[in-house]
Amino acid sequence: MPLFFNKWQRHIHEFYRTLGVSLGISLFMVISCLGCQSEPVPARKPNIIDANIAESTRTEWRLLWSDEFNSSTRTVIDPQKWRYDVGGHGWGNQQLEFNTDRDVNALQSGDGYLELIARKERFQGNEYTSARINTKALFDVQYGRVEARIQLPKGRGVWPAFWMLGSNFPNAVWPTCGEIDIMEYRGQRLRESTGAIHGPGYSGGESIGGLHQSSSDLSEAFHLYSVEWSAREIKWYVDDSLFLSIDPSMIPKSAEWPFDQPFFLILNVAIGGHYVGSPDESTIFPQTMLVDYVRVYQAASLSENPQ
Repeated sequence: MPLFFNKWQRHIHEFYRTLGVSLGISLFMVISCLGCQSEPVPARKPNIIDANIAESTRTEWRLLWSDEFNSSTRTVIDPQKWRYDVGGHGWGNQQLEFNTDRDVNALQSGDGYLELIARKERFQGNEYTSARINTKALFDVQYGRVEARIQLPKGRGVWPAFWMLGSNFPNAVWPTCGEIDIMEYRGQRLRESTGAIHGPGYSGGESIGGLHQSSSDLSEAFHLYSVEWSAREIKWYVDDSLFLSIDPSMIPKSAEWPFDQPFFLILNVAIGGHYVGSPDESTIFPQTMLVDYVRVYQAASLSENPQ
């Protein structure tokens, strides 16, 4: 059975379950027919056009890069798209996990998802293991739309994130390289996710960002987390709902704006640290972040990418 069918059947099942409608046999037959033809992923048309270029004629985005995690078997991440960050030194935040390159912490599920799995286990002197993967030296982007469809883990001390660092890192140290947090989530705050930027003079606890408040527990379903990034500003969305916009006028006077260069992508599940605190007896392990896809777009016409 084509994997295209498996994945979209699950998506449609989620939708109908939410509405309280069961899937009938006739609907199954229709979906089966649709699943017989596997097609490339089309360039997505966001519901909200970047306000910076709203006066232009741009109406769609061009798909530049993606990972759909469509391996037909349980297997490791694609080494042509991702690399592992391995270590357990706290990552500058007093995180408690050791990030490994083992398939018990990161793998493609075999039915269309990436699994990043945090476990409570003693490993290399740390009490927890997890995974952190990135696209450094494999793919980077300057301006466009960056998005991922994710179902988040939860629990006190669980800290999943989807973010970017300037491609000049580590030659340019953090925060000089710049950091764009597309999505961060504190597992004890079930209805809140955040977005932020870090740069020289506005990093760590002094970063510039904002909060998305959901009407439901964000860990209970998949949600689309994205930024639309231009030379003029960066905008953050959850499920295409705008909740934050930052431009160079909002950073400290005389501070640098490092968001005018290529950045690479990062996905990880941290355990503990300054931002989220430590797990306690209420935190259940393992915890898994499921990623349906990661996609990067640029304007369909290169002339419409603002410089």
